[in-house]
Order: sequence, then structure tokens, then C-alpha cells
Amino acid sequence: MTVFAFYLFSLCAIVGGLFTVIARNPVHSVLWLILAFLSSAGLFVLLGAEFVAMLLVIVYVGAVAVLFLFVVMMLDVDFAELRAGMAKYMPLALLIGVVILMQLGMAFGGWQASELASSQLSAPAPAPEEMQNTVALGVLLYDRYFLLFQLAGLILLVAMIGAIVLTLRHRTNVKRQNVLHQMWRDPAKALEMKDVKPGQGL
Repeated sequence: MTVFAFYLFSLCAIVGGLFTVIARNPVHSVLWLILAFLSSAGLFVLLGAEFVAMLLVIVYVGAVAVLFLFVVMMLDVDFAELRAGMAKYMPLALLIGVVILMQLGMAFGGWQASELASSQLSAPAPAPEEMQNTVALGVLLYDRYFLLFQLAGLILLVAMIGAIVLTLRHRTNVKRQNVLHQMWRDPAKALEMKDVKPGQGL
């Protein structure tokens, strides 16, 4: 039963990832992405990492994928127009894809297993009787690899700031809110009383 569940979740994850990329409808693409996330969570459960599986379901399926779905459904994006401009970039994209595949082939061709790989695979995690799964993950992140974990957070922070700086545009024709101007508004100057006579409009 475990082997059957492994192959089932693996097949669903591969199919979900493939259709996420090739689906024409962006809403369907997000739904296939949710299937890939759920299948990956099932694989984590089979590995005994229930905490990571629940994080994957709660964070990615419950927040990120739903956010993607709302954004795709609420924005009125003309995807036909976007696809029309992809044809001129297709040769360059194929060339980059071939180069990446060649690099991956060279990397896997020169792959050598470490001498410590067998010992690490024999005991990837402490026994459940010694330490729980959540405690073992916390010890790895916040004790053994604390510095690397903090450096990864700093890298993500720099990437976030860079994305904000690159996409921030001050447009002159966009109406912006001025809080101080609203607070200093004088009702006596902003309102004007009109004496409208009966039978006449403004």
C-alpha cells in the first residue's frame, strides 16, 4: 500500500507540474498547481515529515495558491494578446532551454556521491522515540544551521527590497492620496452654498 501511494502521489505531482506549465487557462493552471502541492504533501507524509506536509498544505495551498487564484480571476488580463507576442521570442527561448539542458546533462554526467552519503542516508533523522519530527526540524534550523538560516532570510529580504525598488514608478498622471491635505482641509473653503430657485436646476 505504501509503494502504491508513493507512485500515485509521484504521478500526480508530475502531472500537476506539467499541466501547470502547459495549461492555456490560467485558472486551470493554478488548480493544477494546487494538485502538485497536495501530492508533494502526500510524499512528505510517506517520508514521515508530517509537520512539513502540513506546512505545505497550509502555507502554499491555503495562502499562496489561493492568492494566485484570486489575482488571476480578479485581474482583467488579455492573455491572447500576451501569447501573441511570445512567437518572436520563441527561438531565443528554445536556445536558452537547450543550453540549460546541456548544463544539466554535464552536471549529472560528472555527479559523484560523497563518502558520507551512505552514513547520512542510513540515519536521515533521529528515531521518533528519541526526538519528535518538529523538534528535530527546529534543532536543525535554529541550532545547527542557525547562521545559514539567517543568511537565507537576509538574501530574501534583499531580493524583496530589490523587487520593490525596480517596480516602483512615480507616475505624474496618477491621482495619489495626500493625507496632510485632507487633514488640513477647511470646510468653509471647500463647501459652497447654492441658492437654488424652485423650478430651476444648478
